[in-house]
Amino acid sequence: MKRLILVTSPPASGKTYISKQLSKTLKHVVYLDKDTLITLSKQIFKAANEPYDRSSKFFEENIRDYEYETIVALALEALEYDDIVLINAPFTEEIRDLNYINNLRTMLKEKNARLVVVWVETSIEVCKQRMIARNSDRDTWKLAHWDEYIADCDFRIPTSLDDPKIIDDLLIFKNSSDQEYNESLKKIVEILEKE
Repeated sequence: MKRLILVTSPPASGKTYISKQLSKTLKHVVYLDKDTLITLSKQIFKAANEPYDRSSKFFEENIRDYEYETIVALALEALEYDDIVLINAPFTEEIRDLNYINNLRTMLKEKNARLVVVWVETSIEVCKQRMIARNSDRDTWKLAHWDEYIADCDFRIPTSLDDPKIIDDLLIFKNSSDQEYNESLKKIVEILEKE
């Protein structure tokens, strides 16, 4: 059966690195990164004469949901051509919205595919250090308003997605140290290759 893998977590948890490593290790994977759409989003800010701010009300109302809609549409199309599509994106709201998840599962069923969520679990302090190190303009507001930003981040594992009868519906990738990363990569690849 085909699979859509969502690698998800709050920003700077290590999603991109983990997503790329999983995509390189597994066979027949199409890798999609929502950040690829940022170039288009920046143009929307420019065309609307709005300052570039991915934490703004303008972004939330006019861009955010369309980025997710687009990347999922690309993934569903890619499943016509390969066995696994992996999306690297936070899915911060969607991952806790059971209606969204159930609708996505229904769309996947039509493609003879199922959903796998890989939740990247990283300590808040490690996330902050990684955000500083990556020095990206998308993090400027977050770092300048760290306490306000982090208060809105949900680092809890989305356990409502876990069905005990399904081994790979929710996989936890621990990523606060090199040892955790190595152990998690090995374990998750073994689970995904078994199915």
